[in-house]
Amino acid sequence: MALLFKVDDSRGSAWKALFEQHAPDIDVRLWPDIGDPALVRYFAAWQPPHDLHTRFPNLDVIFATSAGVDQFDLGELPGHIQVVRMLDPGIAQGIVEYACFALLSLHRQVPLYLRQQRARVWQDRELTPARRRRVGIMGLGNLGVAVTQALRPFGFELRGWARSHKHIDGVQCFAGDEQLKPFLAQCDILICLLPLTDDTRGVLNAQTFAAMPKGAQLINLGRGGHLIERDLLDALDNGQLSDAVVDVLEDEPPSPDHPFWDHPNIWLTPHIGANTSPDTAFEVLLGNLRRHQRGEAMQGVIARHQGY
Repeated sequence: MALLFKVDDSRGSAWKALFEQHAPDIDVRLWPDIGDPALVRYFAAWQPPHDLHTRFPNLDVIFATSAGVDQFDLGELPGHIQVVRMLDPGIAQGIVEYACFALLSLHRQVPLYLRQQRARVWQDRELTPARRRRVGIMGLGNLGVAVTQALRPFGFELRGWARSHKHIDGVQCFAGDEQLKPFLAQCDILICLLPLTDDTRGVLNAQTFAAMPKGAQLINLGRGGHLIERDLLDALDNGQLSDAVVDVLEDEPPSPDHPFWDHPNIWLTPHIGANTSPDTAFEVLLGNLRRHQRGEAMQGVIARHQGY
């Protein structure tokens, strides 16, 4: 039985060292050194090759090294192969850190003050108290819940939206298409943490922005596929939105002439919201491997029909 990683060299070496120290009975291999493909039962990667299930005939489980699995072509995988998303606590911590940085920066008008600095303008602006700042989180899975918990001590008015009904202490929750516009109408700052599915692709669009209060702000920490980039540019240029923090794009890296690079109202970061770390993810992955070996249900197995 072998576990094959397809990751960058530094992460691969870290994974292999951890297994050698704590679980030497598991044969860990690093792509492209696959050895006998018939012995590979587990595969871990950000994005596996398309012929994975034919190349490894005894494959049982694919472990995503990310919180989402939208980069996988689930339709081509046989039904018996389980796909497991990464529940690394380090991912949640990274997302919380980024969300707090971005939200507090927008709340305290840092983009405006940076524009003033470049223009050599020294002028203070009226501060909106946190208790009067309405913050909305799209996506109330484990990452969304972690962000709401981190934001509660600041005193923001917290609202959340998901495809299905949720109950989170201190958060006014909305659900489904019929409650999306009422939710958006109460979002001064919107944070997207949705999984990318057929239902959520393109959800950050002109209609979404038009439903928000004029001058609202956006943080996209979900996937690039959530955002219609032209619609964001239009909303910023006509004043419907005032600022956006964008960590993910449909095509990464963007071309040198991509309009986000130079837009004065966009902060663009290179998909750094969170990364899986072998140090924090090892126990989660090993725990799932042991569960599978014992014939028990693993944590984080996705529902194929939902895509998460």
